[in-house]
Amino acid sequence: MDTCPDCVYVKEQIKNDDRYEIIDIGQHVRKLKEFLRLRDTSPVFDEAKKNGAAGIPCFVLEDGTVTLVPEDAGLQSRPIEDGAVCSLDGSGC
Repeated sequence: MDTCPDCVYVKEQIKNDDRYEIIDIGQHVRKLKEFLRLRDTSPVFDEAKKNGAAGIPCFVLEDGTVTLVPEDAGLQSRPIEDGAVCSLDGSGC
């Protein structure tokens, strides 16, 4: 989503790289529902949900593995010094 600083950071890294496909869950409710189905059924999201995080960006690797770690997808995480991530309690973004 373009309103997520972590997503924007990832999006900049994969610009013009055909190895990656961006699915913006904010573009259409159908895409959001597909993400929520994945989020509701995959234990990868348990910690994110417990902490009130959305669980994005999320990465589905070629072998079907789901991860929330950009490095697992060959990318870099947004530096911590760039600010807090978005959270429901208002402590970030």
